[in-house]
Amino acid sequence: MKTKIALLIAVLTLSFSVSAQIDRSIQPKPGPAPKVKLGKAETFTLDNGLKVIIVENHKLPRASASLTIDNKPYVEGDKVGVSQLMGGLLGRGTKNITKDEFNEKVDYLGANVSFYSSGANARSLKKYFSEVLSLMADGVKNSNFTKEEFDKQVKITLVGIKSNEKSVTAVARRVESALIFGKNHPSGEFVTKKSIENISLEDVKNNYNAYYKPNNAYLVIVGDVNTKKIKKQVISLFSNWEKGTIPTTTVPAIKNVAHTEINFINMDNAVQSEIVIANTINLKLGDKKYYAALLANSILGGGGTARLFMNLREDKGYTYGSYSSIRQSRYAASFRASASVRNIVTDSSVVELQKEINKIRFQKVTAEELKNSKAEYIGSFVMNVQKPSTAARFALNIAMYNLPKDYYENYLANINAVTLQEVQDAAHQLFTGNKARIIITGKGIDVLKNLEKLKYKINYFDKNANPTTKPKMNMPIPAGLTATNVVDSYFKAIGGADKAHAIKSIMTSSDAKVQGMEINLTTKIAAPNKTSIVVFGMGQTLSRQVFDGSKGYAEQQGRRTDLTGEKLKEAKENSGLFKDDSYKSGKLDRIENLDGKAAYVIISGKTEAYYDVKSGLKVKEVVTSKAGGKEVKNPVNFSDYKTVNGIKFPHKISMKMGPMSLEFIVKEIKINEGVTDADFK
Repeated sequence: MKTKIALLIAVLTLSFSVSAQIDRSIQPKPGPAPKVKLGKAETFTLDNGLKVIIVENHKLPRASASLTIDNKPYVEGDKVGVSQLMGGLLGRGTKNITKDEFNEKVDYLGANVSFYSSGANARSLKKYFSEVLSLMADGVKNSNFTKEEFDKQVKITLVGIKSNEKSVTAVARRVESALIFGKNHPSGEFVTKKSIENISLEDVKNNYNAYYKPNNAYLVIVGDVNTKKIKKQVISLFSNWEKGTIPTTTVPAIKNVAHTEINFINMDNAVQSEIVIANTINLKLGDKKYYAALLANSILGGGGTARLFMNLREDKGYTYGSYSSIRQSRYAASFRASASVRNIVTDSSVVELQKEINKIRFQKVTAEELKNSKAEYIGSFVMNVQKPSTAARFALNIAMYNLPKDYYENYLANINAVTLQEVQDAAHQLFTGNKARIIITGKGIDVLKNLEKLKYKINYFDKNANPTTKPKMNMPIPAGLTATNVVDSYFKAIGGADKAHAIKSIMTSSDAKVQGMEINLTTKIAAPNKTSIVVFGMGQTLSRQVFDGSKGYAEQQGRRTDLTGEKLKEAKENSGLFKDDSYKSGKLDRIENLDGKAAYVIISGKTEAYYDVKSGLKVKEVVTSKAGGKEVKNPVNFSDYKTVNGIKFPHKISMKMGPMSLEFIVKEIKINEGVTDADFK
């Protein structure tokens, strides 16, 4: 023990001695870029043209195979989605094994085998890899394309299309691609209900026979394998995969607009605007400017410390995040900067995005920014290069792009060599803020008036990227119609004002899922103005808010806070069995198109209430509140009305809170029972 203590004292003394000789006021100089050593790749080509790359990596007892079919993009025209359907049907049973047997075998081996329109993947433990590779090869060469599976895949695809029709984000992304690249370009065309219904099983088979061929494909195997043994198996499994003449295609030329313009897509259900500033570029892996372009994008919008994020989120509070990205490609390279922002700051966000893009184009970034960007990029690169999948991807890129064998070994040195001038040159050339499309998907009635003040030309497009006209900002309110008339029609629609006002209490129990967690919302309301709202989940009460008519409190995770000031005022305003009565004193502001249907909009205090013109039912409320010193709009949608004790109540309530969407399904409603005075204590 004495020896150990003496040794410890000696080590500590030496440490203090060394520390005393270090001047910690001087920042240490960065060392040279680390040398990257990739696993040696064995390459060979089969007689059918399949190029095979094998990279041994014995760190872990597992292996993977990745098949990439490197076809030139092609236009599918009125059958857009045929390759998607083909990829979805691969591996669903082959000439040698049924679909269920295939899936059971993969599960039994603890493996993963997947197929898609331009390739396939397989991975497993080393001891099962030979069998798993055989399964993948069987699916690649011998897949059955049955009518039963085709019909299933069509149905799944159509359901997905329908579910995305009202998604502002989904519409924004597809129209963005169509506008940037053109609807007649492989990267711009998109799947529709009509195009899917236009595809037959024979079309799918023809697509497979024409494009799913080995003579333009790469098979990359990486992991704990023996090159000599796996080479023999690859030859045995894939040599009889028949090559063919792949149809020649011409990819249409793409170009940017002559002058920056706004492309606006109107969606009446949008509670925030999706903004993208984008342009096409000429950039592919291996270009000299590629490294500078990566760093320029990283500084502009590559993450939570980049300029866009720090401006639009941290400084202005317009959004939860703003980013940019640069996409290299031999056929459809592009740059984009984006943000999802509140309607009220849509125009201001465009100004700030453009300001940051132009700043990096016309002013050099700081030496500190470039140094930090390099350090972050190098650190991420070194971490990722340890993964076998990275080595495989690098080997594939070298083959596909005809890069020098030492391309990735010199990658970090090339990143480190980028200068401030090169970053600015890359930004000026690739981030063409003066010839870009500002694509905005949002609610025209809320944002267009201010967007017009920016003096950009505004072109309008529908949800399918077709040119259209400016959306109507409002519809004329019939003469003499008031908020009182609208509310009276609502009470008539739900069963009658007399019946509604005769109710003494209502108990509602609703269920929802939040990030996979099931929660229950129980609301109890008693006349004239008592309210209790309890959220239950994970076996405990998550939150509770109670208002007894004059005072109240909020409780979360056991901590109770009395309602005061604005919170108490909101509780008073939102209490009562039917708060619609209070909307009679509000203003009938407009008639608005909501999801294709006309709705009366009453503004009452901080609430906008929407009533369907045809049915009279309330379909939406938007409450404006303050969060973090900023105004936030919280929309709640009502649907699926069902009758309970003679009164119609919505049984589906959807709401959006920041980036999170909630959908409550009402399980139970009790009228004049299930509520006592104790609920409001």
